[in-house]
Amino acid sequence: MHAPGTRGGHLTYCLNIHPGESWEDVKAAVTRHALVVKKLVSPDAPFGLGLRLAAGAVEAMRRSGGAAAWRDWLTEHGLYVFTVNGFPYGTFHGSPVKTGVYRPDWRTPERLNYTLHLAEFLAELLPEGQDGSISTSPGSYKAWLNGVEAERQIAGQLAAAAAALAGLERRTGREIHLGLEPEPDCMLETTGETVRFFNERLIPDGTPAIRTLIGCTAVEAERLLRRHVGICVDTCHLAIQGEELSASLESLQNAGIRVSKMQLSAALKIARPASAAELAPFADEVYLHQVKAWDAAGGWHAYADLPEYLAACRNGTAPGGEARVHVHVPLDWRGDGTIQTTADALTAKLRGRVLRLEHPHIEVETYTFNVLPPALRARPVEQSLAAELRYAMAWLQGSGKGG
Repeated sequence: MHAPGTRGGHLTYCLNIHPGESWEDVKAAVTRHALVVKKLVSPDAPFGLGLRLAAGAVEAMRRSGGAAAWRDWLTEHGLYVFTVNGFPYGTFHGSPVKTGVYRPDWRTPERLNYTLHLAEFLAELLPEGQDGSISTSPGSYKAWLNGVEAERQIAGQLAAAAAALAGLERRTGREIHLGLEPEPDCMLETTGETVRFFNERLIPDGTPAIRTLIGCTAVEAERLLRRHVGICVDTCHLAIQGEELSASLESLQNAGIRVSKMQLSAALKIARPASAAELAPFADEVYLHQVKAWDAAGGWHAYADLPEYLAACRNGTAPGGEARVHVHVPLDWRGDGTIQTTADALTAKLRGRVLRLEHPHIEVETYTFNVLPPALRARPVEQSLAAELRYAMAWLQGSGKGG
């Protein structure tokens, strides 16, 4: 649906909140859930979808050749697709995901091929004149990398993706761009790391790679690379790092990095370790919940997963200041007791920058819904999603609680 206040922007929620890995699961999620959300927030206007497609689901659709028929069905029901979450490659619900969500990483042909298959499918679904975005892994998990050579491999693969997406646009007229999604403890973790990777690795290494692949000038190669590879700004992830989100967006834009997509989401935060016991119900066996905690001197300490931070709190080694936890919680939830959220990072200053973006793709993303404590799952998932979308719409219009 139209993102209010924006210049031709679109707002939706990410369907990764709904369990299911097969193509039949994807269609069922749209029928059972997305149509209900549409009725609640956009009954009389088209409602955009943010699909999440595992590799197996994409391959099943490619074999069936049913994209055109499904696009027609979506149109009949007032739905359209403009974005896809291409971050998780395989299983994403019901069994441990943890660091497995970063496999295969961008050094591998599997990640490249999967992403291009998503793009081909998205090109068939996009309405005429609509650009499409695909959010994707931030390169790799940082602990797996071995320095400059790994970054060069990733830059080469991303250049190959940009060249293929440029070819897809020439053939189909559909513009599709990737959004690398910075995340705690990954190759791209902070805005500063992201700008450095683009300036020092992706552009210098990717530009000649594209020239070799498609035969064009250096200027054209860089233009295509910047057109088709950008960043997915997840407000939960950057807030965990303690970043001021408006400044983050400004830095990306000043570096000429495309904001392919924005995910509006909120993380947990507590003021001091003494309150950490209240975080225990948020630890689960499925997802990785990285923690950043600050000490009295303003330095921050990283914990790979929430149980590690909780253990540090119990044995008295945790830093004494605020901690932020990678758990996506509903935007409209204001916390409980000593637990708060980073929804207040959605400031008026950030909104001003978002509203100046050209046709932004904006997505509410709370994929952890099914493992949240029971009190946060008291509403049916469709009502929770509708409340988040209303919160996002109010924020974009300047009447939200986030500033």
